[in-house]
Amino acid sequence: VHRIGLGPTPMMAFAVRHLNLDGGIMVTASHNPPNENGFKLLLGSERIHGAALQSLAARSPLRAPGGCAERRPVHTAYVDQLLEQVSGIAPLKVAWDAGNGAAGQVLERLAERLPGQHVLLNVDVDGTFPAHHPDPAVEANMAQLKAAVRYGGCDLGIAFDGDGDRIGVVDSEGEMIWADQLLLFLAEDLLRDRPGATVCADVKSSRVFFERVRALGGRASMCPSGYVRVRDAMRACGAALGGELSGHVFYADGWDGTDDALYAALRLLRALSRSGRSLSDFRRSLPATVYTPERRIACPEARKAAVVGEVSERLERAGARVERCDGLRVETDDGWWLLRASGTESKLTCRCEASDADDLARLEAQLREQLALSGLAI
Repeated sequence: VHRIGLGPTPMMAFAVRHLNLDGGIMVTASHNPPNENGFKLLLGSERIHGAALQSLAARSPLRAPGGCAERRPVHTAYVDQLLEQVSGIAPLKVAWDAGNGAAGQVLERLAERLPGQHVLLNVDVDGTFPAHHPDPAVEANMAQLKAAVRYGGCDLGIAFDGDGDRIGVVDSEGEMIWADQLLLFLAEDLLRDRPGATVCADVKSSRVFFERVRALGGRASMCPSGYVRVRDAMRACGAALGGELSGHVFYADGWDGTDDALYAALRLLRALSRSGRSLSDFRRSLPATVYTPERRIACPEARKAAVVGEVSERLERAGARVERCDGLRVETDDGWWLLRASGTESKLTCRCEASDADDLARLEAQLREQLALSGLAI
């Protein structure tokens, strides 16, 4: 047993590769409250979840003689290899927010060796999270980073979640670059080197992402939400890049398909250095859309699948255009709306996106009507 010490979850995956270990266990609550600690497990490079996890839990443990435990810090080797993977980063001015999460110590070491100027926020690990909750997918948690970018005249700001496997980004004007927009920016950079490559995004992602990737000559593949499911989908279709709206980003090459937010940050800095434009320019170049946040609707556990099934049957009879890779994504001329069962809570989740407010209101009305027919209300 090699105890690698405190650090981000991706560092554990690195340690398994670097030390040629049989597996790894990370104790983490990620961005969840302290009472929701758990394990993220690897056997070799494989994530253990779903049926594989149930099978592992059902096996009777066997006591083996011998063995030992030792401390084996890998922070320096991890930072070394992160920097070896990415070259050609311009001297940018970057604000970083570790959110008092586990990435802080590694981030300090990394920033010391990057070109440019770096403003570090909340790098001291503190599980009470005194500055803000460490979830960069929630805009309210990015207020401190936005202020630092604006006040300091930074080129961009980058934030991490509690265990360093999800990334959040703001541009030089302090505006959010949402995770599907970030994935599109990274895809544009990737497709310059790999024309025709496949890029996966989860079912919650904007229509703009899928249309723009195809316009750039790439293949855009829609996949289920959930970081392990995105990774599985990438393997199934041979994707070079993938991500989901929560901020997980995966590269198939260079970093073994690990959802490492520090690695994604370095790829972002390199892509920005190569692009010749700012993230603000990129954001303004995208078609304008309006959208709802992801809403969570209380639903008895036993009814979650049934409600989605009922809505699906009604839509099928009506001849609607429906993508069913994860729940229901209903495509219309106005935009799209999503209904899916939460994998972790007794809730349904939904989201709508349209080109303007009137179209969004129509889509929301369709969704409300379908939920009402199944006895639920937003």
